[in-house]
Amino acid sequence: MRLKNRINVLLAGLVLVAAMTGLTSCVREKPDRTEDGRVIVEYWEKWEDFEKDAMRAVVDKYNASQDKVFVKFLSTGQIEQKLLLATSGGNPPDVAGFWAWRLYTYADMGALEPLDGLIERDGFDMDRYLPVISEQCEHHGFIWGLPSTPATLALHYNTDMFREAGLDPNRPPRTIAELDEYAAKLTKIDEDGEITQLGFSPTEPGWWNERWCYWFGGRLVSKDGTKIVTDSPENIAAYDWVQSYPEKYGFKTLQVFQSAGGQFSSAQNLFISGKVAMELQGVWMANFVEKYNPDLNWAVAPFPSSDPELKDVTICEADVLVIPRGARHKEEAWDFIKFVQRQENMEMLCLGQRKFSPLREVSEDFYKQHPNPYIRVFRNLAESPNARYTPKTQIFNELRDEFTNAFDLIWRDKAEPDEALTVVRERIQPKLDRALQQWKRIAEERKEEWRSEE
Repeated sequence: MRLKNRINVLLAGLVLVAAMTGLTSCVREKPDRTEDGRVIVEYWEKWEDFEKDAMRAVVDKYNASQDKVFVKFLSTGQIEQKLLLATSGGNPPDVAGFWAWRLYTYADMGALEPLDGLIERDGFDMDRYLPVISEQCEHHGFIWGLPSTPATLALHYNTDMFREAGLDPNRPPRTIAELDEYAAKLTKIDEDGEITQLGFSPTEPGWWNERWCYWFGGRLVSKDGTKIVTDSPENIAAYDWVQSYPEKYGFKTLQVFQSAGGQFSSAQNLFISGKVAMELQGVWMANFVEKYNPDLNWAVAPFPSSDPELKDVTICEADVLVIPRGARHKEEAWDFIKFVQRQENMEMLCLGQRKFSPLREVSEDFYKQHPNPYIRVFRNLAESPNARYTPKTQIFNELRDEFTNAFDLIWRDKAEPDEALTVVRERIQPKLDRALQQWKRIAEERKEEWRSEE
């Protein structure tokens, strides 16, 4: 089956759903030139608010820098569905803002253009990026996107609460054991047994529940990508630790406390409102503290690991710019993407979005101007050999869903971690085996198609 046919089969259901939900409005005839003859490059981006504004400023700079190409910037929701729909309909944008962890699935579905031919022709140096960033752009030996803005995770803690509990705010916990000790000192429980202030909980905010194994030296999938290893000794140790929190404070007591908090992006956020002393969060958190509680006294440090020798563990993810398959103006799209990658433009974008640069080389002015006082901590974590990213596997969503079920059983003390994690492995390994076998059957044909498209 040829690639185009495969895309049509894969997307037939999506087209039907999209038509029913009105998404087909994004498939339309598009003008090809401006009135003064410039080629129009249509760019769809998922960002909103100040992140959108930061990229729009870079787009405006590009449009003003030359008179051959005009980038038409559109901020849009549901970009995953819209991109697939537009690609299957033969009417995609020329550039799209995407997530690195979704590259692998979309590349295999034939929805993206490989960039290797353009990179090689122009002598574009991929070594200009931090290794953890460039690795995320590669899949099956091909490059599918270039980075826009990256993010890492770190321990955020309330320095006023530290002082009140007799803890040195300049000495954050360095091991998981110390984190537990600090959490106990920072937690307040009233005479009715209800938590009024929480030192720490693995479920606050609970966005990376399947990844706690990283801070114990574990992983979800083997290094070669062929085995599910959720029930390794390191992973079991991680979720024994997770389970120690509801055992210590009570599942229902923690549930009542956390349910009293508001939405993440609100003044009622438990960390922002001063109800939770420590939590794992990303580089973006400073923006929300500034917006909802600028008087909060807080600091950032690498999240501690179980082993003091296992330093600077983090999750690093990146947003990327891609050229969808079938884009009308691939050359012009590539020219714009290269423009974004210039150091001055990348720093302009990352400063506007208040993130760190994915480039190896960074100017001192970037750090001097940056509004996040802890931006170097996040950048240093991205340089760590222990920076991890989403496994490159087709079945990651299934793995995450199955892990969510296991986590819920562990958290509610309905299953022992070793039992629950073994169930995850036993249920997901056959799915991974099938995905690998399917890829093995089509790998050479698919790679030949990708090489021919370069």
